[in-house]
Amino acid sequence: MDRSDAPRAERRRLSHVDRRGRPRMVDVSAKPPTARRAVAEAEVAVSPETLSLVIDGGGEKGDVLTVAELAGVMGGKRTAELIPLCHPLSLTDLVVQVTPDRAAGVLRIRAEAATTGPTGVEMEAMTAASVAALTVYDMVKGVERGVEIRSLRLVSKTGGRSGEWHRPAGDEAPGPRRKPGERMAGRVRKRKGAG
Repeated sequence: MDRSDAPRAERRRLSHVDRRGRPRMVDVSAKPPTARRAVAEAEVAVSPETLSLVIDGGGEKGDVLTVAELAGVMGGKRTAELIPLCHPLSLTDLVVQVTPDRAAGVLRIRAEAATTGPTGVEMEAMTAASVAALTVYDMVKGVERGVEIRSLRLVSKTGGRSGEWHRPAGDEAPGPRRKPGERMAGRVRKRKGAG
């Protein structure tokens, strides 16, 4: 029987919700440990002036890139404490890189997590990217409040029963890209010191 022809009750359902609608942690005790890896990305949009401060290391709080990368690693390691139904994992690798992109006006964040275990590391990679992005915001908010965290997304995952998954090329998060000062919902976002 094709799954699309199956009665609704037999189709796929959310794994973290039992049949009565209650939240539950998925039992992975019968799953064999396999090598697993996941990559996630995020972008932090800033003004050209803020990007220059970050690149030059001129912020009041210090080296934004290094601090954000370390914060991302620390956040990724604590995923099970932050996301209620995530399994605590023994990570074998976790790398976070923050790369300035002047042409796009963003800091590109890439987080890659790995483990050998019965469940994947997608949430660890996504959490690491999220925490790195939030750290960038925290470190630059004194000079620019209009910073935007954009496009948090899983890029790829490998390992486990479901095998490999890669985001199709050009598959960006929906929504318009705005720059500080552009109109949004009838309002103009002002930069520090503007009008």
